[in-house]
Amino acid sequence: MDRAASLGNVYPADRAPSPQFCGEDERLSVLANYGGKDLVGDDELQRIARFAAKLCDAPMAMVTFVEKNDQRFLAKVGLEEETTPRKTSFCAHAMLGSEPMVITDALEDERFVNNTLVTGPPQIRFYAGHPLISEEGAPLGALCVIDTVPRETGLSELQLDGLAVLARAVMRRLGQRRLGRHVNQTLQQSERELQHMVDSVPGIAWRADDAGNFTYVNARWQELTGLEPPKTADDWRPAIHEEDWDATIAKFTAAVEAAELFEDEWRLKMADGTYRWVQSLAVPVVTEGQPVSWFGTVVDIDKAHRISEARDLLARELSHRIKNIFAVVSGLIAIRARGREEISEFARELTEAIRALGSAHDYVRPMSERRGETLSGLLRDLLAPYDTKGGERFSVSGPGVKIGARAATPLALIFHELATNSAKYGALSCAEGEVAVLVEDDCEGDGDICITWEERASLGSIPEEQEREGFGSRLLRMAIESQLGGTFERVYSDDGLDVRLVIPRKSLTD
Repeated sequence: MDRAASLGNVYPADRAPSPQFCGEDERLSVLANYGGKDLVGDDELQRIARFAAKLCDAPMAMVTFVEKNDQRFLAKVGLEEETTPRKTSFCAHAMLGSEPMVITDALEDERFVNNTLVTGPPQIRFYAGHPLISEEGAPLGALCVIDTVPRETGLSELQLDGLAVLARAVMRRLGQRRLGRHVNQTLQQSERELQHMVDSVPGIAWRADDAGNFTYVNARWQELTGLEPPKTADDWRPAIHEEDWDATIAKFTAAVEAAELFEDEWRLKMADGTYRWVQSLAVPVVTEGQPVSWFGTVVDIDKAHRISEARDLLARELSHRIKNIFAVVSGLIAIRARGREEISEFARELTEAIRALGSAHDYVRPMSERRGETLSGLLRDLLAPYDTKGGERFSVSGPGVKIGARAATPLALIFHELATNSAKYGALSCAEGEVAVLVEDDCEGDGDICITWEERASLGSIPEEQEREGFGSRLLRMAIESQLGGTFERVYSDDGLDVRLVIPRKSLTD
């Protein structure tokens, strides 16, 4: 039978123990599941023993377990000893029967006449013990009552029935404790296995309470940092680069107070004194009626971070050179137009167009100071180079939605792609073509930002499907869907092109 037998499941009454569990090894194996010493003094067992003594008008009553060498008293009345030798145990005999064992006078029973518990203290004369049998059928001990004087008539029928009821109550209580013990052991084993698994992962893993106090940090922490596991957030200070500490601790404290996801990157000080870039992530676990708990990880991203830094450096250098090219071209135009009045107006317009391209480029170059301006401002700057009619070829309308640093680059790439495609193949490629851009705030009632791009001109022919989904189109779709979490819809018609973008406000403002 499974150790986690159903609560309240007891061995059938009036049935002897199962032969399968009467062997000493098998019996002791089952007995060990109950906890033995952990049960001594159990309040419920003690109440049962007191009631048994009162029911049977006996000075002594016990709940016993018969162990390998001793008889242990889990609950007792009228006796001081915790154990007695098994060889003198009356209960060792009682537990093997199917009914209560009643000894009316121990001095007249050949099994016990020379027993030291009869010839000496506590001077047992009368004994009545009901067997305690486990769910499987293993004999465990007995619920017994003892008197120092013989009882020729033994126990009354009511007392025997009551003793049987109390014995079953004992077994139910023991079953509860056994089940609880089994559950606790299972949980402890699962926790040990989980801890071994967590200790084996390559990154740091930790757990914290609702106040940000760390209740567990895996072994990887000490291996990497050489420091004792942190108890509070401030204990992390020696492991975090001093330039990163203030910002990351402020962000973590704010996340704990708001019970929100925490994510940051900082430099971890290794045991050898070097630093490596890591990503720190913490997730709050919210259970109704319980304090928030936290689970977090610290993962090494040093290689990826340094590759990214190298790429950013290269991108900044390339961007700087592109800006220089704009300046060089503007300078060459000025030189070539000097002293030639007939082309001065054209040269001025061309120079302004190049400067507008340079202004639009500011939105896509790394570390640009222009990031964070409004969406409408970005659109006007991007379209300015294509204006040949003093603002008559395109219009931008709608609220001035602020754009964050992360959104500026993908937005600039999206509208730069639309503008260049329009200049090559669409409305801006012909003299009569026009572009209208409308920005709508909360356009669908859920806080999203909608942007409608309308081109009006005769395109001659609608692009084939493969032409619509070229590299530029795939780049555009990736920027909208993957980077901004929005949707992109494009419809060609005989008189132009309609594009509709729907982007979550959070994606634009973060």
